Amino acid sequence: MSLHYLPPVKPSAIALGTIFNHTTELAIMTPLFGQTYQRAKAANSKEEFIRSKEASSAAVVWGTSLVGSALQSYGVGALINATGTLSYKGAAYLGGLIFAASNAPRFLNELLVEKRSLETVGVNVLAKLFETVGLSMFLTWWGTRTNPFEYSSASTGTPLSRNPFRSE
Repeated sequence: MSLHYLPPVKPSAIALGTIFNHTTELAIMTPLFGQTYQRAKAANSKEEFIRSKEASSAAVVWGTSLVGSALQSYGVGALINATGTLSYKGAAYLGGLIFAASNAPRFLNELLVEKRSLETVGVNVLAKLFETVGLSMFLTWWGTRTNPFEYSSASTGTPLSRNPFRSE
């Protein structure tokens, strides 16, 4: 596979989207970091804390969340570019579709099969809506196209409607 098949996304959009998404993830993971902070206060030395299970698990969670946030930011930015989304309404629809495809089945399972409380599932739904709908609207506001004038003509259609193998 060649890299030219991957849609280009403005690097600043990926960086800001990563920060936006990572902040949302950290809000969910606050209890884990709170336990880690309590362990750091109780440790006799820095070396003891660094070798602790809490410190290593917190570092792994933080690192994977950061990488996942960057990948999600690129993916949403690439979808915005590939679909030619220019409005906030379109971005909200796109984020809603991403949410429905990636998270809705899990939340239905948590409510109906696992019988988790509505409050717990509701907080997780709200966080994931920020990560999908909020991220797509934020990236639309910031701009994701490396060349913003590339899709400005209404006569050329959306990027998905252009087929390089079609003769026009």
